[in-house]
Amino acid sequence: MKVNYEKCGYCGACVGVCNCMALELIENRIVIHNEKCNNCKSCIIVCPLNALEE
Repeated sequence: MKVNYEKCGYCGACVGVCNCMALELIENRIVIHNEKCNNCKSCIIVCPLNALEE
């Protein structure tokens, strides 16, 4: 999983939906912990700006 920072609005919707706690909003930046991600793609689905991709 990766973030396209040019598209990201840092709303935190992806962080709130992640059951694996693989995403964090730290200092206005989304940080992805890929080792925790189970590839459920919930973050991709919920992102209003389509800033997340596989």
